[in-house]
Amino acid sequence: MSTLWEWFAHTLRAHPEIAVFLALGIGYWVGGKSFKGIALGAVTATLLTAIAIGQLGITISSNVKSVFFLLFLFSVGYGVGPQFVRGIAKDGVPQALFAVVISLLCLGSAVVAALLAGYDVGSAAGLYAGASTTSASMGLATDAINRIGLPPADTKALLDAMPVAYAVTYIFGTIGSAIVLSMVGPAILGVDLEAACRDYEEKLGGGRDLTEAGTAWHRYELRAYRVAEGRSVVGCTVAEAEQATASGARLFVERIRRGGELMDATADTVIEAGDVLAIAGRREDLVRLLGSAPEVEDRELLAVPAGGVDVLVTSKAADRKTLSELASWPTSRGVFLRRIVRGATATEVPILPGTVINRGDILTLVGRQQDLAAAAKVLGFADKPSDVTDVAFIGAAITLGALIGAVVLSIGGVPVTLSTAGGTLIAGLAFGWLRSVHPTFGRIPRPVLWFMNSVGLNVFIAVVGITAGPGFVLGLQKFGISLFLWGIFVTSMPLLMGMFVGKFIFRFHPAILFGAVAGARTSTASLGMISDRAKSQIPALGYTVTYAVSSPLLAILGMVIVMLLG
Repeated sequence: MSTLWEWFAHTLRAHPEIAVFLALGIGYWVGGKSFKGIALGAVTATLLTAIAIGQLGITISSNVKSVFFLLFLFSVGYGVGPQFVRGIAKDGVPQALFAVVISLLCLGSAVVAALLAGYDVGSAAGLYAGASTTSASMGLATDAINRIGLPPADTKALLDAMPVAYAVTYIFGTIGSAIVLSMVGPAILGVDLEAACRDYEEKLGGGRDLTEAGTAWHRYELRAYRVAEGRSVVGCTVAEAEQATASGARLFVERIRRGGELMDATADTVIEAGDVLAIAGRREDLVRLLGSAPEVEDRELLAVPAGGVDVLVTSKAADRKTLSELASWPTSRGVFLRRIVRGATATEVPILPGTVINRGDILTLVGRQQDLAAAAKVLGFADKPSDVTDVAFIGAAITLGALIGAVVLSIGGVPVTLSTAGGTLIAGLAFGWLRSVHPTFGRIPRPVLWFMNSVGLNVFIAVVGITAGPGFVLGLQKFGISLFLWGIFVTSMPLLMGMFVGKFIFRFHPAILFGAVAGARTSTASLGMISDRAKSQIPALGYTVTYAVSSPLLAILGMVIVMLLG
């Protein structure tokens, strides 16, 4: 057994790439397991696994983590670019400013804790990254520490301390944030999340629980009805009949059987007695409005060629319009909305008459192919499914961003630079926004973007953990339980202060307040728990802009904390 173990350890030292994949495999497997709804997550599990593997004394080139970290940063910027620009430029300014406040509170709490506890700059950076669950900040902090100019041994000691502090504080940073925002916060502020969301929903035009809200917009059936002699719709155009019959509901004539002939219905098609109409709409509306009409079983008529498409909203005319306003457009005829996705985390936005559509949103539309084509043309770009990634675009964009970030300016004798990591992040923001406005280039399918984001980060984390592994035990002996307690402080203070700032200074509605705080802390797990307790997706409306602003800002502040304490 000892011989086998020695062979295994020797093999990992000789082939460190195996150690990286081993850390990834175990990390993702363990991170995906949950106990009573609580999971470590892939990042924490990969880091802990890598630290354990690192006890074998494995050496890995730092270039490996740099390559994957740049992929990760670019994917983060690319994903949040549209929301970031919109949040800064338009009515998301209050939420964007709120995100800045929360980010600075996170930085300030970490600085105060580090000074009071007497931690070195590496431990402080790890404390900040773990307690605020901002894994990306460690990469920028690493660059900053390397530029301090300390002897190599001292630099390595600081870099080794960082993942130790991160690992100890990250667990509460994840779980504790969700508990504070979903349970503690509403209790302190006296907020009934369910009631607050119902109130906010009504202001948007919804009238019932969100599990059913908006169903008139996307949950529909297709049924066939015969037009009897003397009915009021005889002699009317399809558009007139739809308007007269619908009474506020969305019912559309998709197809007509006239005699033995099938024909597609258009808005100006005139209805005749004896026609059999294929009508699409919400089931409740069909029963309520057409229940007295003779229904016909006609499989051929009902076999309407239909489909679905994801439309990337780029139209200025559609930007800032409510769903109610868009529904009145002629090109919306026959088109139903199934889903609205917004932001880097693919946050689902509730479908309500008062929901506002923004450029950069992705709308999942269903209906006849010709209706979908017409709607997509006025809304933006039909993003047809494809497995092809514009790798040339990715390579050029990262290169450009990294080159800009590599430039060093001397201000008052102090070297100032974005670093290649910061430049890549900004390039992702810029090109992600540009793609949302002109989606003719730079396609990165969502699974590829996930791979760049998740695997890129976790390879970086794995290399950091393996490299720092030998110093992990010494770090725990040095800090003990005090580091975990300071982590609770750094996690909780920005959240608690942020809730009061959001309520009394920014005056956010309670329904979106906690989602806004979760977004400003980039805590997706918190949003899920808040929405679960609220039994509503309304909190997501406060999440996307704050997340888009804080995601790059919190990462950049990892470099700032080194500059402040270094």
